[in-house]
Amino acid sequence: MASLPTQSILSLQILVLLIASVCVSDSIGELIESRKQREFDYFALALQWPGTYCRRTRHCCSSNACCRGSNSPIEFTIHGLWPDYNDGSWPSCCTRSNFDIEKISTMLDDIQKYWPSLSCGSPSTCHGGRGLFWAHESYDSLLGPYIAEKHGTCSFPVVRDEYEYFFATLNLYFKYNVTKVLSEAGYVPSNTEKYPLGGVISAIQNAFHVTPSLSCSNGAVEELQICFYKDFKPRDCLIGSSSQTGVLSSTSSCPKYVSLPEYVSPGLKNGDAAFPWLPQHEAL
Repeated sequence: MASLPTQSILSLQILVLLIASVCVSDSIGELIESRKQREFDYFALALQWPGTYCRRTRHCCSSNACCRGSNSPIEFTIHGLWPDYNDGSWPSCCTRSNFDIEKISTMLDDIQKYWPSLSCGSPSTCHGGRGLFWAHESYDSLLGPYIAEKHGTCSFPVVRDEYEYFFATLNLYFKYNVTKVLSEAGYVPSNTEKYPLGGVISAIQNAFHVTPSLSCSNGAVEELQICFYKDFKPRDCLIGSSSQTGVLSSTSSCPKYVSLPEYVSPGLKNGDAAFPWLPQHEAL
């Protein structure tokens, strides 16, 4: 067998070294990137009020829970369980990973009911693409199997894999049933009633012995957060910080009297239902 010329061998060796250096550089870059963000300080269970979100719906699609007709959500739904810092900032996209829905297949019924997407858009992933709503929220550990995306990827070492992240979030949601607490205090969905913000906060304080964080849109409760130490014991939320949705995560965005709007879903009609009374820029 003819041997390769010495010059060809040297060129091949150089090429192999270049490829190896690029791979090592990428791996080191990912590790450095993940370590730039320090370990989080506490969890925020973010709940969204569907009546406020769904009233902005302009077009329906199968993935939008606002369009489920009689099966549309009528209670607070989960937006995410977010690792946050005490200074009001938060880590995100701590690792390069991809969401695997098969990992949570046994919980899908509960997730689709209590953790639905309330829009038709696909949220951006950590890698610049588009993905499922749950991929946007989901988890991956820094050391374990790579799984998913934005907020939950920074939950390590408290939550160590994708299954644990969703399981823990659902458990907190059921244990700290905000909808039930407010309903028992007389704060129920209504398109005519206004409720004192202080009364809403007091109802949560009396039930869970912590102060929640609320954000509002046009006087309607949009999001409510219950916060937890890393051992999942409840704690007060930070007041005056910014939320991960870009809406003020404090009572400053809410008036003294707030509403919990009731929303009646029209359901899907040929895969697309229009809501002409809303301006285009408010549509989801």
